[in-house]
Amino acid sequence: MNTNNTDLLVENPDTTNLFQLPPEAKRIPGWRLWIPLLLQIGLIAAVPAQSVYTFVTGKTVILQTVPVDPYDLLRGYYQVLSYDISQSNNLEKLPGWKDLPPSDIKACPVGIVCPDKKTHYVKAGTSFYVILESPKDAANSGSPKAWKPMRVSLENPSNLPANQIALQGKYNGRQMEYGLETYYMPENEREKVNQEIGVAQRGKRQSFVVEVKVDKTGHAVPVSLWVRDRNYRF
Repeated sequence: MNTNNTDLLVENPDTTNLFQLPPEAKRIPGWRLWIPLLLQIGLIAAVPAQSVYTFVTGKTVILQTVPVDPYDLLRGYYQVLSYDISQSNNLEKLPGWKDLPPSDIKACPVGIVCPDKKTHYVKAGTSFYVILESPKDAANSGSPKAWKPMRVSLENPSNLPANQIALQGKYNGRQMEYGLETYYMPENEREKVNQEIGVAQRGKRQSFVVEVKVDKTGHAVPVSLWVRDRNYRF
């Protein structure tokens, strides 16, 4: 019986065509290939485009920073920067800090020191804005002075005074991040800059600051390093 069924399928061309796709069904329209490709290109281009927009339209802000100097095997030498406003203990006394979502701290196991219940610990992954204000004597000669954090907000505040700006950050569970933690420099300049930073840090801490641009959305990009009265821009 199985042999007869097979003969019928072979001899009957109409039945055989049921198992074959028509030629037009095998061709994939070109737009199905181009649209995903264009979307991927758009996503890749969006990152530098945002940075260019911020660099062109953003307001110049000075941040106090403390550096370390690892080596990036893929992109060359860079400086990793940690700011005063990266530490929660420098923000927790500001207005608006306690409005940020609290972390889910549960009972501590026996033998473990529990966090101070009076301290407001922020939930990891929380996005927020730090409102910074420019110093009154920012135009002095030499290294510019760092802007001062005034308050913290869950939302990007509107109608800020001309001497203030909102910088967007995110708490990663250990410290605050602002997308300003990496500054790349040419390999042939790295040793010179790090020597200058070392000398500066042995003196006044305020002698090493970073110039950034912050746009109206709170996004920021690093622009240059100020080491004492010297400006390094790459």
